[in-house]
Amino acid sequence: MSEGEQQHGEEPKLQPGMHPSFISVLKRRESIKHNLSRIKHRIGVYSAKGGVGKTTVAVNLAYALSARGFRVGLLDADIDCPNLTMFLGIDQQMDVSGFPLKPLIKDGIKVASTAMIVDDSKRPIIWRGPIIVKMLYDFFENTDWGELDYLVIDLAPGTSDTPLTIMQVLDLDGFVIVTMPQRISGINAIRSGLMAKRLNASVLGVVENMSNGTPTASTMEVVSTLGTRLLGTIKFDPAFSEYSDKGQVPSAHSEEVREAFDSIAGALITDAKPDTA
Repeated sequence: MSEGEQQHGEEPKLQPGMHPSFISVLKRRESIKHNLSRIKHRIGVYSAKGGVGKTTVAVNLAYALSARGFRVGLLDADIDCPNLTMFLGIDQQMDVSGFPLKPLIKDGIKVASTAMIVDDSKRPIIWRGPIIVKMLYDFFENTDWGELDYLVIDLAPGTSDTPLTIMQVLDLDGFVIVTMPQRISGINAIRSGLMAKRLNASVLGVVENMSNGTPTASTMEVVSTLGTRLLGTIKFDPAFSEYSDKGQVPSAHSEEVREAFDSIAGALITDAKPDTA
């Protein structure tokens, strides 16, 4: 039995009406909770629709939190189609010769992604659901994240294996739902938030990406339907393509982008100041 699979504390108990098969999920949840116990806050960045800018939001939010002095980790939970390393200009590999895995450090932020494990980032990762879930468990149970104030998790799109696993086994502060002005993005954002709520996960707020600066009716419908708040709007800006394509983080180079994400970070943080102990 690996260190990540050892049981800690009391045996988890089934709640009334809960199917006995769920006991394995409860055990896993306890194991993960123990391994991530030195991480104060865990925030998922999510949308059921691809292409809305989840990775853009996750990366720049992580940098905004780090700029405020917090200790930050960034996990690419899009296991079979990882993009985080391209956004960050990372071409190093993680050492997978044994556990625990060690995240790489970029600009003071701890980063982990399957793109750091495969030997060719352009090669498709053709894995079935159980292997994807096993990789997620390795990032949660068998990775040494150390002490962090915030772990930002960039989720895969959709409402199946990856988000479902994370909602079931990870003790999250909640999800930031990303949408765009188009109505189809709003519909899928609602699906995302309703899935989270059905699994008793919190929706921390909504971000409208590629915005003109004023949230659309579609975005405000997402906010209203999910009973949450608008965290902010991210204006369409060529700086995102210009810097991201070079593996540079836009908020580190553009004052306007930095201010937008600092505002979102400010709306999210629950600590008045970083823990400098």
